[in-house]
Amino acid sequence: MILSLVLQIINADTVCGRCGSSMVTDNVTGERFCGKCGNVFSETLLASGPEWRSFSKDGGTDPTRTGAPTSLAMHDRGLSTIINPINRDAFGKPLTSTMKSSIERLRTWDSRSKVNASVDRNLRQALSELTRLKDKLSLSDSIIEKSAYIYRKALEKGLVKGRSISGVIAASLYAACRETETPRTLKDVSYAGNLKKKDVSKCYRLLHQELGLVMPVVDPIQCVARIASNLGITEKTKRYAVKILKIAQEHEESSGKDPMGLAAAALYMSSVKNGENITQRDIAESANVTEVTIRNRYKGLRLDQNKNS
Repeated sequence: MILSLVLQIINADTVCGRCGSSMVTDNVTGERFCGKCGNVFSETLLASGPEWRSFSKDGGTDPTRTGAPTSLAMHDRGLSTIINPINRDAFGKPLTSTMKSSIERLRTWDSRSKVNASVDRNLRQALSELTRLKDKLSLSDSIIEKSAYIYRKALEKGLVKGRSISGVIAASLYAACRETETPRTLKDVSYAGNLKKKDVSKCYRLLHQELGLVMPVVDPIQCVARIASNLGITEKTKRYAVKILKIAQEHEESSGKDPMGLAAAALYMSSVKNGENITQRDIAESANVTEVTIRNRYKGLRLDQNKNS
């Protein structure tokens, strides 16, 4: 009796109940239907394969894209595992005292084994400092990845030996900002890292020379939006400041000048033109430059405007 019921269930899954022909499974649409009369038995098919999928062009079975992506901003690139700090087993029950002491000992050895070499300890300290600078300067993940790449190159060449880890990682961050044309000055990075500007600039020159970094010239137009957003300047004033800077670039008046000082002077000149009540001190504090710099750049931009008018 039981055997007949099992056979009926098996036949119901493999044989059509209307004409008695065998069933056909379409793996693309997920349908199971009769190969003779076309009777659809089910429209959904449960996938029996692995949950990951390959992103290669040939669609192979390589599970290299399984799990979270690796990152240069982690000292172990995100490839290592950790022992759960919660002292409970897989069923949620608390561990016994003997097992708890064993797990604590395993956690200790696990943490020691990950930072056994001096290079690993150096990376761990530097990249934790980099994460702190990221939050202070509001930087994107791509800049942090670039900074970690530059620091790893410096570590491989032995440039960190005998120097401050904080200084070299701050210089790497500034180099990444310069390379990605992100408007962050050397003063901003040194202030966020609680370092002297002289120390960071010395490490940056070392990285630039030893690693052969090619840095693009910073465009002062990109600095306009940063200064204007801090002061709440109108869009009309910003657009006119950009126009002033474009004219100065066409006549090569901006070559060799500090881009942040040029942007501050152009914003001050634009605010005077549009009647906005913004002082030189306000713009200087927002741009992290001196009032003397704004006055000098302002004279140069005004002379350039008078020549072209």
